[in-house]
Amino acid sequence: MEGNAQDAVGDTMNAGKIVIHGNVGDAVGYAMRGGAIYIKGNAGYRAGIHMKAYREKIPVIVIGGAAGSFLGEYQAGGIIIALGIDIKGDIVGNFPCTGMHGGRMLLRSDCKNIRFPHNVNIARANENTLTPFTGYIKEYCNLFGVDYDKLMDAPFTLLSPDSKNPYKQMYVMN
Repeated sequence: MEGNAQDAVGDTMNAGKIVIHGNVGDAVGYAMRGGAIYIKGNAGYRAGIHMKAYREKIPVIVIGGAAGSFLGEYQAGGIIIALGIDIKGDIVGNFPCTGMHGGRMLLRSDCKNIRFPHNVNIARANENTLTPFTGYIKEYCNLFGVDYDKLMDAPFTLLSPDSKNPYKQMYVMN
């Protein structure tokens, strides 16, 4: 897609690749189970909501700029990468990873000003933990003409769920 895209791009996507040479609206990748979405610019609210892996399929969203609030809300699987290219301010809005109980998220930022929920593991990425993501980042760089080495010369933060059942505190224990 040349230019910007509207809301809900890739809703329930199962396979394939979507490339957006601009920004995208809210709820990109809603409940996607496979395939990949590459966004040159920013994503609106609720990107990757209800994303989940299905059997051998792993959904991937790569955002070149920043994401709005609720990035990865109720994420149950898959990979979300936000690269923060040419942004002013934080790489993500409020309440990222709310209800996250699967998958992984990688943010090209030290995330020092971002509040994450208590059920999320937050770690500075290193060479070993970046390895599963580098192929997607290289694909982004190839699609949009970005210098990979320059892009990788920044801190990255890796997020993953901390609990097998993040909702257990909400229910009566048996």
